[in-house]
Order: sequence, then C-alpha cells, then structure tokens
Amino acid sequence: MTNAMPGVRPANANFSSGPCAKRPGWNLQNLKDAPLGRSHRAKVGKAKLQLAIDLTREILQVPADYRIGIVPASDTGAVEMAMWSLLGARGVDMLAWESFGEGWVTDVAKQLKLKDARTLKAGYGDIVDLKTVNFDNDVVFTWNGTTSGVRVPNADWIPGDRKGLTICDATSAAFAQRMDFSKLDVVTFSWQKVLGGEAAHGMLILSPRAVERLQTYTPPWPMPKIFRMTNNGKVTEGLFVGETINTPSMLCVEDYIDALLWSKQIGGLDALVARADANTKVIADWVAKTPWVDFLAKSADIRSNTSVCLKIVDPAITALSADAQAAFVKQLPALLEKEKVAYDIDGYRDAPPGLRVWCGATVEASDVAALTQWLDWAFAKAKADIKS
Repeated sequence: MTNAMPGVRPANANFSSGPCAKRPGWNLQNLKDAPLGRSHRAKVGKAKLQLAIDLTREILQVPADYRIGIVPASDTGAVEMAMWSLLGARGVDMLAWESFGEGWVTDVAKQLKLKDARTLKAGYGDIVDLKTVNFDNDVVFTWNGTTSGVRVPNADWIPGDRKGLTICDATSAAFAQRMDFSKLDVVTFSWQKVLGGEAAHGMLILSPRAVERLQTYTPPWPMPKIFRMTNNGKVTEGLFVGETINTPSMLCVEDYIDALLWSKQIGGLDALVARADANTKVIADWVAKTPWVDFLAKSADIRSNTSVCLKIVDPAITALSADAQAAFVKQLPALLEKEKVAYDIDGYRDAPPGLRVWCGATVEASDVAALTQWLDWAFAKAKADIKS
C-alpha cells in the first residue's frame, strides 16, 4: 500500500447504486426522437410505450403469457401496487435481509395490517434460511439486496407447484442476474438501476397466476387509483400495452428505449450479465489480495454482482469505537469525490459503515480496476491521518 496518488483515473466516476451510470457512449442527442409535447395517449406516444414493453420482454426473456406494464413511482410503486392488489387472499411470508425488504415488511404490518403474516429476517451480509419459507403462503422478497450486497443464489428454492404467489422486488437484479420467471409471479424493477435509465417509472411483470388472483380476489381495503389494475373483475389490459395509469415522461421513455436497444446491440441478457460479472470479478480479485477490506456478504454464493457492498476489516480500524469507525469510513468516499474519481460510493444510510460500488452492466471493468487503486490510496491516506 502506498500514499502515492494513482496515475490512472476512471473514465466514468459514476458508481452510484441508483440512479446508476448511463450506458457507454450515451449522449443526450440519443433522445432526439422523444415525442416531447405530445400526448402519451396519442398514437406516437403509445407506440413508444409499447416498444419499451416489447424490448423489455425480449431482453429479459419474459415468457409470452406474462404481462408487462409501466407503472408510476419507480420500483417502490410497482411493489406497492402488487402488494396492495394481491396480498390478503392467503397468508404471507415476508423475507427481509436489507433496508427495502424491511420496508415491505413494515407496509404489510402497519399499512395493510395483515394478521396472517410471517416475517423471516437476516442481518446485513446474510440471508434467511430459504428452506424454511412456506409456499402455501404468498412470499415477498428482494432478489438482490441493493443496500446489503446480498442476493438469492438462484430460484431452486422456489417450488414449481407452490400454492401462493411469489412477489419479487428485482430492481437491482433485472438485466444483470438471471431470473427463472417460471418461479416468479410478480417481478418489479425500475429504469434507473442496471440500465442507468432516468427515475420515476417502475416495471411490473405478472404471471398468469398473478392475473388469476387479480380477477378472483378483491382486497378488503380501499384501493388508491394508481394501484388499480382491474375494472369490474377484469384485468385492465390497456395497462400492459402502454396505456399507463398516469402521465409518463416521454423523455425518460426514450432514454429507457435507448438503453434497451444498446443492450440488444451488445448481445442481450447474456452480454449484460457477463459485463456485471466481469466488473464484480475485478472487485473480488482486488479484495482477495487486499487485507484491509472484505465483502459484506458472508459467502460468495449470495454475493451481488451489481450493488457490491464492502466493509473495513483492518485491525487498527476495527479496534476503534463504533462512532470512530463510522467516521473513518466516511472519509474514504469524501476523499475520492474530492479527487473526482468516484461519486456516491458510501454505504447505505441504514447499513453498517462501509462502501458500496455499483458494478452493473453500464459500468466498464477498466473503470472498476482504476477505482480499486484509488480505494487503496484513500484508505492509506485516511489511516495515516489517524496515526499522525
């Protein structure tokens, strides 16, 4: 380790976990065909929204009988829409191993006030025992814990003959991790994660089983207008052909289409997953030879390849008080931001003190490699300041 400043800087210093880095080669001129000033319900607007849905299906390899809709309020809106519309027909298992999963638990307990709800929790860096999940119940879980750097290893733990529905918050997994849609009844994500789109829009993917629930079950609580997916007991089909509930930004739609077309051009889902894996391998190779840092995730099989969360394990730092450790960790992203080599890599506010580096498909491996050198520099500088 050296205090010498590295000679190579990341070409793109954006490592935020949302909104995430724009795709390589992105330019504002790419959005020149956005139908600005036009109604999203006009033929041109509906065509753009339908194209976004069709490309989503193609890139993510969503089955033909699954419905895909564009909904308001980002991934949060999509998850809430699913929970408010579908839960309550049977018991529910709520799985939580990070902040957003905890948020869904709170909503079920304090807003929907479901009595037959079971919560399975794990601390940051760990995951619940998936063998204990009751699939006679509905199940709500995050595929990839954005704030903990922990993901489910696969979908093998979900039975094909389950009685309940699986509701999966996949916002930091979609387009970077492979999801078995046959095991998932609801999948949600937002544009501003793996593809680096702009905020405010969510995606809601429903299996035939989820649609059947919508048409055979009426929740006992009042349903806000922006959550309503049925009319007189029938699914509102327009939602899944680009007739959005509220007015979308056509500029954001154009940006999402641009990212999807880029994904298709580079090789689709295979290429996107490979890019995220390659980025994370750079981090893993660096961690393996760097004694002061480790992954927050306790084992490699549950380690995220997008929101990579790191903790400081240097004995001189871990011997400090909790407040002193937190203060030390905060210095690292501040030093890097001052040098304009990394932005927004602080750990999430509710997570243990640490760093969080986005390694999704829009990030270049060469930039991650350059960042690791700067992380070593920042750590050495901050530690030297303590000794002095």
